[in-house]
Amino acid sequence: MSLVAGSYEKFIWGLTLKPQSQSLTPLFSYPSHLSSIKTVAVSGSVVASGGDDDTIHLYDLSAASSLGSLHQHSASVTALSFYGPPNLPFPRNLISADAAGSLAIFDADGFVHLTTLSVHRNAAINDLALHPSGERALTVARDNCLAVVNLVRGRRNCCLRLDKEATLVKFNASGDHFFMATKEKVSVHQTEDARILFELECSKPVLCAAPARNGLLYTGGEDKSITAWDIKTGKVAYCLEDAHTSRVKGIVVLTDTDGSTGDDDPYLVASGSSDGSIRVWDVRMVAREKPLAEYNTRSRLTCLAGTSLRFRRQKPQDGSKSKIVKRQRLETGKNAKADDETKEG
Repeated sequence: MSLVAGSYEKFIWGLTLKPQSQSLTPLFSYPSHLSSIKTVAVSGSVVASGGDDDTIHLYDLSAASSLGSLHQHSASVTALSFYGPPNLPFPRNLISADAAGSLAIFDADGFVHLTTLSVHRNAAINDLALHPSGERALTVARDNCLAVVNLVRGRRNCCLRLDKEATLVKFNASGDHFFMATKEKVSVHQTEDARILFELECSKPVLCAAPARNGLLYTGGEDKSITAWDIKTGKVAYCLEDAHTSRVKGIVVLTDTDGSTGDDDPYLVASGSSDGSIRVWDVRMVAREKPLAEYNTRSRLTCLAGTSLRFRRQKPQDGSKSKIVKRQRLETGKNAKADDETKEG
């Protein structure tokens, strides 16, 4: 299990989590951007970060090395999201949004730029949500609009006017619901018709949110706490009060994807704060309200991402992202071929 965080001070951190030893171990840390980092995304061992320098940087977690950068944007990169089929250990596409209202789509094999869409006219995109199918995306921007983008046809389907500016948008694990945050309120919507099901009232503005497979939505923000909401009832399931000494800027739900515990419910939640600390919580022991593991970056964190996939560390080597992905594809292809031969036999 790995976590990646970005900061105002241009630094990016990569850490690995070992629940057995209850420790967060640094993988790498260096100033990757020319200005503050706005967003990070992880898929398998591939990491992307975007910042105010209009650039996307790419990394390989397994080798703790840089893979280069992308320069298709002409404004600050504000949101990133990978799309990867559930049966593959590597991403297929990278979607990025910027402060000019544009959405860029990349092929993750070699990170070839496919197209750029103008989704919001001269309005900064605050957040981007990619549907689990990879066929559509939602964006919210400073023009007080929610845009629905058809990623298959490469065009904006519609733009819905909102009463207030939304700063966050997220799909749940199945994609049948999505969430939007507008200051102290988080609205739960049905994906099919965007109908509002619930409105969650928070004490202070919400700055980050992460849905879990077990029907919970975790939120954090100016109240310095982590709140778990039951989206079926719209009520608070539990709350980690004063999880940090400053505002919470990122939440990641870590799931046991390999099934080693025999439990599909996530029990590890990671959080990053402006106070510089990254903490991992065992939500089965909420009453204790003490983190399972902690690492202090001594910097003002702006974003947090993570992956539950386990991978072997590799020595840094020269080579492009294309070679790394092709190696992964080759290994996956061999396994698939072996399975097919077994079935035929």
